[in-house]
Amino acid sequence: MLIQPLHKGLSALVTASLTCCLLWGLSLQSQAEAMPNHDPELRQALREAASAAESFPNRFDAEVWLVDMQSRLAGMKWIKLKNRKRRLEFLRLVHQEATRAGISPEMVLAVIHVESAFDRFAVSRVGAQGYMQIMPFWKREIGREDDNLMSMATNLRYGCTILKHYLDKEKGNWIRALARYNGSLGRTTYPEKVLDRWQRYWFYQ
Repeated sequence: MLIQPLHKGLSALVTASLTCCLLWGLSLQSQAEAMPNHDPELRQALREAASAAESFPNRFDAEVWLVDMQSRLAGMKWIKLKNRKRRLEFLRLVHQEATRAGISPEMVLAVIHVESAFDRFAVSRVGAQGYMQIMPFWKREIGREDDNLMSMATNLRYGCTILKHYLDKEKGNWIRALARYNGSLGRTTYPEKVLDRWQRYWFYQ
């Protein structure tokens, strides 16, 4: 399908963003109320993700995706990402971290939509932090206690790695993987909410 070239200024902005590379690593979370030592495979996955960093493999496809998704975010007047440049940087990192982990960027957006309503500084009643609501104990588990879970890139690195771990654990079953992420395995309320957001707001073909 042919797509008209993007506005020169926006294209330059996106191109500049695409050259950026995360220099720090991280990994996973449990979102459940289980003890950290309950899942040693998850702890190991966090460690292995610590030094990984990727950017978009195809700049043209990235531009198309970024422009589409940022327009969707811009239409949500209640979110705090008011500045277009910040929206693009946020989306670039979502795409980068989801791609690195091997999961759908759109599903990650749906998780963020439900978990934090795109509030970078969200904190839950049990202490989960940031966009993807990461539990702080994971920093201790992987020996990175100085990591800032309110950092956009750091939070996304943890969350995407965690979500991928649970998706693999459940052999591609998103209902069960999302329930594990939320700590509600055996119930479908949370997975259904995320899938609803994905279908209504973030589906991309």
